[in-house]
Amino acid sequence: MEEDEELEALRRKRLEQLQMSQEQKLVEQEQAAQVEAQRQAVLRKILTPEARERMGRVSLAYPDIARGVENQLIALVQAGRVQSVIDDASLREILRKVMPKKREIKIERR
Repeated sequence: MEEDEELEALRRKRLEQLQMSQEQKLVEQEQAAQVEAQRQAVLRKILTPEARERMGRVSLAYPDIARGVENQLIALVQAGRVQSVIDDASLREILRKVMPKKREIKIERR
């Protein structure tokens, strides 16, 4: 009888822990969604539609590079160093400087 009560108490405690971790995960997901929404709002303000489209394509091919460029652009806006909207040509120049150099592949036939 006493073992059953202890077992039930352990089950309740474990269930409470699981519910707490689930709630915590939901809160973290909501916070991450809010942060991402704020990032996208800032990027919408500083990039022209063509530049946003290019960033979307870059993020598909090179997600880490795109994320880094977005972070740099947001940091520049927050520091007040970007006064105008960034157009597609400016973004291409930024990406050209950031993108890794292409390796040339040479095939020799013997």
